[in-house]
Amino acid sequence: MKNIKYKGKLTEKLVFSALFAAIITVMTAYICHIPVGVNGGYIHLGDVFIYLAASILPLPWACGAAAVGAGLADLLTAPLWTPATIIIKVLVCLCFTSRKPAILNKRNIAANGASVLITCLGYYLAEGIILGWGAAFFASVIPNLIQTAGNTAAYILIAGALDKAGFKKRFTF
Repeated sequence: MKNIKYKGKLTEKLVFSALFAAIITVMTAYICHIPVGVNGGYIHLGDVFIYLAASILPLPWACGAAAVGAGLADLLTAPLWTPATIIIKVLVCLCFTSRKPAILNKRNIAANGASVLITCLGYYLAEGIILGWGAAFFASVIPNLIQTAGNTAAYILIAGALDKAGFKKRFTF
């Protein structure tokens, strides 16, 4: 009987990870996808679902969903950035926790600030390495600040709504 329960939890983790990966891909590549500059970058709301995955799923599963979802989005829209995106999005997941009873908690709110730093610094470094350091600040940091601010606001609204609906009480991983 113990193995049946374990397989059920494993299936739930796999299904939720796949759903998050799919949502991250679609939200990043197609929905609210706003191209910025000549570097192939864009502003999107896919990171909201990376933050939610990291706040709901156990860490390895959240990292997988973020890497697959954001990586696929870049493969579909701006393949040059795929390796950097996979690394940056996994690092972002490390800031959040799924071990609290609520999605929206002090650590996850603070994690949004860390996410801003990781995203801006990560893409600034990638931009500098790939395209040169001259325009990296304006081409990378400013759009990423706008994107992460929007993602943070949307995350707080959605996480608060999911907490009010008792989402984490229904699904314990």
